[in-house]
This record gives sequence, C-alpha cells and structure tokens, in this order.
Amino acid sequence: MRIQTERLVLRDFVIDDWLTVLAYQRDARYNRYYPDRWVDRSDDEVRAFVQRLIDGQHEKPRRLFQLAITLPETGEVIGNCGVRRKPDTEWEADIGYELNPECWGRGYATEVARTLIAFGFRELGLHRISAQCNADNVASVNVLQKVGMRLEGRIREHEHFQGRWWDSLDWGLLETEWAAAPDR
Repeated sequence: MRIQTERLVLRDFVIDDWLTVLAYQRDARYNRYYPDRWVDRSDDEVRAFVQRLIDGQHEKPRRLFQLAITLPETGEVIGNCGVRRKPDTEWEADIGYELNPECWGRGYATEVARTLIAFGFRELGLHRISAQCNADNVASVNVLQKVGMRLEGRIREHEHFQGRWWDSLDWGLLETEWAAAPDR
C-alpha cells in the first residue's frame, strides 16, 4: 500500500525499516510521552515491532494499516502512522502517528492525520474515527484539533510511567462531521 500526500509518502513497512525506527524511538524527545518499556528498546524488540506491522499487511480482511512515513526525495523513514479498525467492528477505527523528533514542527503530523482520516472515511467506509493522546502532549492536541477531531473526554491518571500518573484525552470524528468540513 502506498499513499502520496503533498510532501510525504506513506507506505507499507519493509523489514529493513527497523534501523531507522530504532534510531528515532531511542531519542529522549520521542520517549517523553511513552511508557518506560519504550525507552532503550533492543534491536530485537524493534525488529519484532516492524515485523508485526508487516504481518498485519497480510491479514484478510486487512484491519491494520500501519504505514511508514517517508520523504519522497530520499525514501527516508521519518515516522509511522496508522488506521486500525476496532475489534469486532467494520465501522470504527482509531488513528495514530509518530515522527522522528528531527522532523517535528513542520506540519507533517497534521498532513498525515488528515490523510489517515480521509483514507478511513473514503476508502474504508468508516463511520467514526477516534484518537487518544497524552494530555500533556500539546503538539498532538493541536494536530487533532486542526484536523477537526472533537475532544470527547479526559481519562484521569490513565497511565503510570516515568514516575508519575498521566491523563489521556479521547478524541473522535464522525464521517458526517468530516464530510461537512469546508477544509477537507
């Protein structure tokens, strides 16, 4: 699978992508909002992570569309993103995205989130798309607001890592809301 955006290419993972994924997932800035188990991941853990994403490509029907975010000029992997159908339903999925911290602040996450939402509603025929983010992750909150998602709730002290409790925010968007938006 391959999706071209204005500035990026979203494509299925290949096993050789694991080294680039390992590099950005080891960055302390990347790990700021992730549980301790993500810090200092081994080569084998990241290779297995990428292999799971590849395995999902062969599922029939496909429910996991986890894609490498790449720069078209070089093919460099700068992150990953996905649309994941919820268990036991064909009408709802969640989205997620992560970028190499070296690529933050360029609008890539917003571009990717818009593309995932359009793919979910147009190609997968979804009725509802959700997302969850750490409440302290202001950049991700801004992305979800920009793409038209609505804050549906706050889960207080939802996760414990890095020595503290963290709140999570739940976001949602209905196909009718997306279709009515003037900027889609």
